[in-house]
Amino acid sequence: MSERLQTLDRLTLGDAAPIIGVLCDIDDTLTHRGRLVPAAFAALDALDRAGFAVIPVTGRPAGWCDLIARQWPVRGVVGENGGLWFWMAGTSVPALRRGFWQELDERVANRAALDAAAASILASVPGTALASDQGYRALDLAIDFCEDVPPLPRASVDAIVAAFDAIGATSKVSSIHVNGWFGAFDKLAGFQRLTADLGLPADPSRWAFVGDSANDAPMFSHFPLSVGVANVDAFLDRIPDWPAFRCAEPGGHGFAAFARRLLEVRPEADRRDTQG
Repeated sequence: MSERLQTLDRLTLGDAAPIIGVLCDIDDTLTHRGRLVPAAFAALDALDRAGFAVIPVTGRPAGWCDLIARQWPVRGVVGENGGLWFWMAGTSVPALRRGFWQELDERVANRAALDAAAASILASVPGTALASDQGYRALDLAIDFCEDVPPLPRASVDAIVAAFDAIGATSKVSSIHVNGWFGAFDKLAGFQRLTADLGLPADPSRWAFVGDSANDAPMFSHFPLSVGVANVDAFLDRIPDWPAFRCAEPGGHGFAAFARRLLEVRPEADRRDTQG
């Protein structure tokens, strides 16, 4: 199926000319086999130095986003599939700012309902476990099907999704977890909230997105310059609108290749547009 996607050598200045920023998933987009690819992290820095606004958009938890916003070469980060967004603000003494889709009382109530459902989901789908990063999450419940447990078959993943459906929760499948939550948000909605707080345009023609799995579907369909790393192939049957381009390499190696191509055809962003 992937042969229907354009290769990176087809990406031209016409595609890249409007771009002011790069959005990316993290797991299996910046990482490969569970490790952050050094070339991918270097690519984040190269894009940032060239003036592009770099924003990871991930299913990973609030605790991870705190560190990423503080220490990575990024303008901000969207976490928990759009439920929260963190960024550093200020010049002389930058401070962390946090945005949440839901107020604290709603988050507490939803957390209790998800925690109550966790035991039944784990019992009904053998081999699953709570994600090891669950303790750092503010809005969702992450069920591990292949990160720290032996990989489970497609039928087990579908059963986790059905269990979330049964309690009225939204769910998304990443490359490692099924995440479930109460609320009408996703990665795209979180990106739009963050850009508003940063004072950056949210126009989809101004951003590129790079991802790898089914929970990236809203982003692939929204951004004309959307890119899948090679391992997106495993999820194409779960993605209604495919990315426009496909990297030949998997994970962070693919992301690094995309960054190199973008910087080759468009060496620098208009910094006036990316300062917010």
